[in-house]
Amino acid sequence: MKQYCDILKNTKKIAVYGISHDPARTSREIAEYLVRNGFEVVGVNPAISDANGIKVYPNLRDIPFEVDVVNVFRRSEFIPELIDDVIAIKPKALWLQQGIRNDEAVKPVIEAGIETVQDTCIAVMHSLCKANHK
Repeated sequence: MKQYCDILKNTKKIAVYGISHDPARTSREIAEYLVRNGFEVVGVNPAISDANGIKVYPNLRDIPFEVDVVNVFRRSEFIPELIDDVIAIKPKALWLQQGIRNDEAVKPVIEAGIETVQDTCIAVMHSLCKANHK
């Protein structure tokens, strides 16, 4: 748990990869949770440009500033297609949401020195970290 708390403590900007236009989808709920908790959040989805006030870019390389964490909402089998972009933008961490894991695909990210979290909900961990620091 300390790893998660350390990442979140040092995070200001988060890219939510796979953010949905649908406000009922988990990716939107978590993006909005992160905004409410003081993070600067942008989305990545080639099909939309805005998600209830959250600016959305077509891909990671189009984000015009550095992000600390890339938080991913894509199925495990699609993780290989975003690895090159993650390495190119060099976030502090790649965070795959609960239910998403691809050990083989993330190897190059880990080798590039980018912390990697798999199969873990960023909102749950943020809430637990916040509770433990009160």
